[in-house]
This record gives sequence, C-alpha cells and structure tokens, in this order.
Amino acid sequence: MCACIVAGIALAATSIAYDRILWLVAALGAQLRLSANMLDGMVALASGRASKTGELYNEVPDRISDAAVFIGAGFAWGGNITLGYIATILSIFTAYVRAAGKIAGAPNEFCGPMAKQHRMLVITLICLYSTITPRSWQMITPDDSQFGLITLGLAVIVAGCVITIIRRLNRIAHALK
Repeated sequence: MCACIVAGIALAATSIAYDRILWLVAALGAQLRLSANMLDGMVALASGRASKTGELYNEVPDRISDAAVFIGAGFAWGGNITLGYIATILSIFTAYVRAAGKIAGAPNEFCGPMAKQHRMLVITLICLYSTITPRSWQMITPDDSQFGLITLGLAVIVAGCVITIIRRLNRIAHALK
C-alpha cells in the first residue's frame, strides 16, 4: 500500500515538476505493490497462517493502492483527472463484484482482462515508456492539449474494468445457478 501511495504521489508530481525519475518511481511502486501482495499471500499459505482476518486486511490496502495510483495518474502530466477517478471507482467495483460473488457462495473470480495485475501492468508500461522517451513522444495529440499516454492508459483501464465486471458477473451468476 505504501509503495502505491508513493507511486501515486510521484505520478501527480509529474504535472508539477516533470522528471523522468518520478515516472520510474511510479513504475517501481506499482510493481512493488504486486510483489509484496504476492509474497504476503504465499507466506500466509505456506506457513498455514491464512485466515479470514488476513483476507480482510489483504483487501482493504489493495483498494487504497488502486485509488492512490489511478488518482495520481489522473493528475499526472498528460493525464485526465476524470478518467483517474473513474478508473479508481471501476477498479474498486471490480474487486467488489469478486467479493460479493464469494459472499454469495461462488468461488473467487479473478478473471480479467483488467484484474489487479493487468491494471498495474498498464500503468507500469506507460511509466517506463515515459522514463526513457522524450516528453514530446508522450502526447497523443499534436497540439499538446495534455492528452498523453497516461490518459490513454486510464481509458484502457476503464474499458477493461467494464469488460472485467461484466465477465465476472456472468461467471459468478453461472456458478451460483
């Protein structure tokens, strides 16, 4: 969670003081989140310490992490604030659908195309691209109207989350029948 909060701050800071290091910090933060999350789960399972309380404390920081990264991306250089908030809402709703399905008695549904690791991959790739390329290569429109790759990435995340939500709902409904 802390890694994603730092990543979100780094993303937002690119609109104030454009620096390639900020993009790199954001990419590393997103990937550190995934690594820490994976290791935490693996240790809990391997040590026999997995619990319902552990599941709860695993989910809440994930939602904070999504919000930090996507809101930060919305405020980033070339970002779109509205898409950042929409991506945040839809990523949280994607997880909510999975959790609601589990509560209803269906197995956990982690299908994509925009599950947590896919969302972080989109952000990571754009951040790495922004780290190594000139600023002018990051704009989609030639008139420099602040429609950058990060906005495109957020749009991809939004569209992918909508598809993921529909797929998960269908699969959960099928499993509950």
